Amino acid sequence: MKVLPLSDQQLIEKYLAGSDRAFETLLTRHKSKIFTSIYLFVKDQELAEDIFQDVFIKIIDTIRKGKYNHEGKFLQWAMRISYNMCVDHFRRSKRRTNVSLTDTFDIFDVLQTGDENMEQSMIKNQTYNKVRKLVDLLPPEQREVVILRHYADMSFKEIAQLTRVSINTALGRMRYALINMRKMVEEKDMILQ
Repeated sequence: MKVLPLSDQQLIEKYLAGSDRAFETLLTRHKSKIFTSIYLFVKDQELAEDIFQDVFIKIIDTIRKGKYNHEGKFLQWAMRISYNMCVDHFRRSKRRTNVSLTDTFDIFDVLQTGDENMEQSMIKNQTYNKVRKLVDLLPPEQREVVILRHYADMSFKEIAQLTRVSINTALGRMRYALINMRKMVEEKDMILQ
């Protein structure tokens, strides 16, 4: 007999019934994606941790007050909260986000991969580094869509709602991001080597 894991909605219901363990399971299930998306926007480990904690405090408060009504879409709802908190932070500090990497955090550390040999690992790391550099060179609006689509795994509809633009604008930004990345590779003959 196969045991299926509880859905996000079932975990929320158990949490409301008094099971802190249910919320811990929900947090564990989604913390990597949420933290990663926050970190990619703010580029600061400590700030990302602070915003991450604020996001989950807001989630807990909303659920406890009975205001959570996004049945079946917990991750998208949580991602929207984290995005809004990042935007609020930048509005307060009046500066624009610039996604790049530091030595302390690597997006690819949280992505699961199968076993691979040393050569495959080196090739993959070199490729990831090149892609990261290309993403970092994109204009902010294009970089934002790439992060939300590929790292936060959001649909274009969700990205459009989150960034308050039309779906066509979100799709256009992704298209131009890919065109720009392709041009950078061709024009600069992989300057990222």
